[in-house]
Amino acid sequence: MERIREVIVVEGRYDKNTVSQVVDATVVTLGGFAVFNDREKLAFLRRLAEKRGLILLTDSDGAGFLLRNYLKGALPKDNVKQAYIPDVKGKERRKRKGGKEGKLGVEGMSPAVLMEALRRCGATFEGEAPPERRENLTKADLFALGLSGGKGSAEKRRTLLKRLGLPEHLTANGMLEALNLLFSREELEAVLAEM
Repeated sequence: MERIREVIVVEGRYDKNTVSQVVDATVVTLGGFAVFNDREKLAFLRRLAEKRGLILLTDSDGAGFLLRNYLKGALPKDNVKQAYIPDVKGKERRKRKGGKEGKLGVEGMSPAVLMEALRRCGATFEGEAPPERRENLTKADLFALGLSGGKGSAEKRRTLLKRLGLPEHLTANGMLEALNLLFSREELEAVLAEM
């Protein structure tokens, strides 16, 4: 089992159990929306972020993005990585019926999908060289590539997100962050040319 340096932050205990079966890492649960009123947990997460770095791994539904966006504003940005799981229709085995949006959460993802999400976000795996840094894409690049601000840009963004296996709830800023983890400008242009 591969060991990850950063602390992985998930929504609940079932997510923690699933992730703990895939990688050797410290996994902390938010307890869902309880984190909004838990100053001690937030202070604890800040300390962990500064000491070890955090990886946010929430579900790809609206609730997961609400938690993710709250934490983005509450934690030191430079010490937090964003791991995204794809939108997959279905329900977890333990549940009688699926969630409101009908998507699988972290607990329903396969080990391969979770490993891919962790690798894509730039997780630091022990015994491996850290991912190399490259020049980031900008909002101006998204505009120039037709992914923001123009006619048909919303549809083009949805198509790209689906093709890349990224959640549909990503904002333009979230998409920019994810694209910077995954691609150089040239690689993104190649993907767009194939669409």
